[in-house]
Amino acid sequence: MGETGGAVPIAELLDERRHLLDVAHWMLGTAAGAEDAVTETYRRWYALTDARRAAVAEPRAWLTRTTGTICLARLASAGRAPSERPAPGHLSPEHPLSGLPSWRRPSPAHTGSAHTGSAHTGSAHTGSAAVGGRADGPAGPRPDPALTEEISGVLLGALATLSPAERAAFVLNDVFAMPPRAVGDIVGRSPRACAELADRARHSLRARRARPTEDREHDSVVRAVRRACATADATGLAALLAPDAAAFFDGGGKVRALTRPVHGKHHVTRTLLTLLAPRPRTTLHLRRANGRTAIVVRHRARVAAVISFDVSGHQVTEVWAVLNPDKLRSWNRSRFPVDERGARDG
Repeated sequence: MGETGGAVPIAELLDERRHLLDVAHWMLGTAAGAEDAVTETYRRWYALTDARRAAVAEPRAWLTRTTGTICLARLASAGRAPSERPAPGHLSPEHPLSGLPSWRRPSPAHTGSAHTGSAHTGSAHTGSAAVGGRADGPAGPRPDPALTEEISGVLLGALATLSPAERAAFVLNDVFAMPPRAVGDIVGRSPRACAELADRARHSLRARRARPTEDREHDSVVRAVRRACATADATGLAALLAPDAAAFFDGGGKVRALTRPVHGKHHVTRTLLTLLAPRPRTTLHLRRANGRTAIVVRHRARVAAVISFDVSGHQVTEVWAVLNPDKLRSWNRSRFPVDERGARDG
């Protein structure tokens, strides 16, 4: 907290409380629940002896961990009334997107979206964050502004359908970009187990949101996306994305991929065009993956990424980029037939 003689700057105190309220609001889904959880957090802080408080090296981290633990316990409580859960697709007045007053919302100036030209294949990074996608400042992790401002009510409402552990892991990892160890401390599981919970949550949200699309329509949209990426056509690519499109990246800790999702069609457009920027010996192909047309990125004759898409209507709603070398081994063990039309220009 940066204490000097026991005093803390007012700005830090207000920022700290806002951070805790944001964490609690995303986890519990109601402003009243968030206020109550933060009040309980500070009650526990002041219940410590002076000596124990003085021994806490990072009070903000302690308070965040305590808030998360309180929220997780309340989510798991059998006494939580179903009426407290927002209905899927419904944006209530107390929803994190609409309920947070403007002074508690992150400034768009600190957007976590990818910078144009700042990422290369497998090495995109977000805004001012260091490579790896963390946007932690001196005051600690902040919610991704792109997520806060542009994520859809359907996805936010769907958080209520996740298990308490999945919701906690997803919110703490994807929204607040907390370090794996900190997420593990709150959820009470190993960092690896929390990563699996967050991944399960993403797939659950993806399955809930995706609408069946005819193969021919899906194929047509993905071909158009490949063509736009190959020709660096930002306008054309943006037109193919839903307004609240989201992109997820799986680097498995083996390549410098983004660690947080990118939200909003303009942010996703910049990220894809940067990630797939033309480079010598790098080519984009069309190939079936999980039963649907996907973009396969090859570098020096090896598969470097497999990018699949969820399509609703005539627009892409989600992009799923796998860059994890371990998950691409099967692609590189044998030669696969390339759709030559896709290899040339879709």
